[in-house]
Amino acid sequence: MGLAVAALSPDAQRSARIVFADELRAGRVLERDLDRPEVARAVAPRPIPPAGIRRLQRLAMKRGAFDFETRNLGPLAAARRAVLGPEASGPPRFLVRVDEFPLAGAYVESARGAADFARFHAILADAGVPYLIAVSAGVARDYLDPSATESRPLSDGELATLQRLRGDGVAFALHGFDHRTRDARSRHRSELIGLDDASLSDLLDRGTARLALAGIHPRVFAPPFNRFEARQYDLLARRYDVVCGGPESVPLVGFHRTPLWLGDAIYMPAYPPFYGRSREVAAAAERAIGAQVALPIPVVLHWAWEAGGDWSDLERLARLLAGHARPWDELLAA
Repeated sequence: MGLAVAALSPDAQRSARIVFADELRAGRVLERDLDRPEVARAVAPRPIPPAGIRRLQRLAMKRGAFDFETRNLGPLAAARRAVLGPEASGPPRFLVRVDEFPLAGAYVESARGAADFARFHAILADAGVPYLIAVSAGVARDYLDPSATESRPLSDGELATLQRLRGDGVAFALHGFDHRTRDARSRHRSELIGLDDASLSDLLDRGTARLALAGIHPRVFAPPFNRFEARQYDLLARRYDVVCGGPESVPLVGFHRTPLWLGDAIYMPAYPPFYGRSREVAAAAERAIGAQVALPIPVVLHWAWEAGGDWSDLERLARLLAGHARPWDELLAA
């Protein structure tokens, strides 16, 4: 007999509910049915590993020896098979996050940028793909220069765009204050690293207050550049229901299965091949749909990465995601 759910840590219990959310909601399984060692192993919270291990994980990920589909989807799919048998298969549950609004560095607004974002949103909205947008509270001038100080609040046009997104059911994450890096080195860019708890709290408070004026009260945090210190996670997790990350997070907090509970929040990094340009993401999504991997899968797109082409790759991805992408409210409710 495996470990009883009651014997699992609170993180593991809550993580299991994410993996089996549809079945628990429909009454197809009960929490006692999750009394399986495969479930315990798959969702067990992992501590943040030592720095040397984190760097090796990132290097292995870059070389393709540490891939998301094998190390994340594989064990979680095995846990589902242990509980549900042949009924474990089903459509994947994609959770789409879009970075970044406004575009970092767009201190001077352009009609072309506004038109590109409107086209990006229309493609997803017309296909019926729900998503979350990561929103900065302001826009820094020379955002890659840590010594610069000038930034501006969101413009009337940007605020109007956010109101339209609210009306279309888009969810929101706080994406830092103004996206200015504190380190000029390309592999160390971060708006958060180096801030003590008081300074980090102040930055989050100022960003939250600005978005509140626009009627936006995000329960999700997406760190600019996907970089934050391991010691900062607990503070972020106390303030937000979901803390996001990406491949850049691995050297800082390690590789973690996703989306699973870690401390006081769901930690939800997205990794390649579900983090990238729409062409690469579409190939991975097609595999997951074909394999009927009935798991929540974080997807991250950057709307600016899709601009400048003919939009056909994004249109194809939107068709694939249609019917499989889930509203973020489902995750927050679970």
